[in-house]
Amino acid sequence: MPWLTRPLSSRSLPALHDISRRGPAARTKALSGLGPLEPFITAAIAFNPTHAGGTANRRGTSSNVHRMDASAHASPLLALPAGFADVLAAERASYDLPPQLPKVAEQLIHAFLALLFPHYTQEVGCRAGDVDADAAALFQLLDEALTLPTIDVDMRSRVSREFVATLPKIRSALLLDAAAIADSDPAASGVDEVILAYPGFFATAVHRMAHQLWAASVPLLPRVLAELAHRFTGIDIHPGASIGKAFAIDHGTGVVIGETCEIGDRVRLYQGVTLGALVVEKAMRAKRHPTVEDDVIVYSGATILGGDTVIGAGARIGGNVWLTRSVPPGSLISTSAAIDRRRTPNGSASAESTDPALEFHL
Repeated sequence: MPWLTRPLSSRSLPALHDISRRGPAARTKALSGLGPLEPFITAAIAFNPTHAGGTANRRGTSSNVHRMDASAHASPLLALPAGFADVLAAERASYDLPPQLPKVAEQLIHAFLALLFPHYTQEVGCRAGDVDADAAALFQLLDEALTLPTIDVDMRSRVSREFVATLPKIRSALLLDAAAIADSDPAASGVDEVILAYPGFFATAVHRMAHQLWAASVPLLPRVLAELAHRFTGIDIHPGASIGKAFAIDHGTGVVIGETCEIGDRVRLYQGVTLGALVVEKAMRAKRHPTVEDDVIVYSGATILGGDTVIGAGARIGGNVWLTRSVPPGSLISTSAAIDRRRTPNGSASAESTDPALEFHL
């Protein structure tokens, strides 16, 4: 039978691949035109783990298939250095943190927002039973993320109970944050826009969740949550920082808030603000970051450093100010800049050159 020994042409392969991706009815119709080849091609498609309904849809099989495919197509000229694969394999074998912790943490953030705000739920107008289902999803992700080598079963249970108990308080605080941002920004159309679109609100929401876990002495996870918010928004808030009510970050890119920073109520920060440490040494565990009291506004680019630095209530800190000492309540701190005397285009002094240099305050 000549058809058994005749090799398939390269043109046949795409066609066969196309057949393998069709539904059962369309596949049967296409195979019926192959004559004696039909049983062999059918068997080949059934064996192929990537066709619709094949084993690729089974858990764990798809990744193995991709690994085998990658190995089969690897360049014969490339290989890991001798013994390096064994080193990596040993590290993987001894790794005891949850697999893909950043991915689980990201899912935890979205589940947290979806439970607390209808803006992030899959459906609107849902029933209380649907809320319970969203809560169950959040609790399951939290339990998975808390499966850390330094957390035993009792601590994991305690942390979960405390976290769940604080959810109403966290939500109330976030609603005040959203209202504060909407009230202070003329560009905001309302609270809904703030919750959906403002990076400052997103970073604050993640921080309030991470801070609760940090306060419960949970290792690692709060930092992963904070770093995800940093990655998404450009706002870097250490989970240890204490932040009061009605907190507003406008724009937000480049804001840095250190671990031991204490921020009062109704504080507003603009982009590029740093609340940092004056001196950084690994051994320092005391308060290293400033205290910002109630009703303070810090404008863009300002840098406030030091654990002993206290910004008094109601103070206004101008743009690009550099502060390493405390200021009393109600202060207005600004930079000043001198403007050179005016000169003509040829560089000679103008008639106004006798005027004193002008000075302005930001």
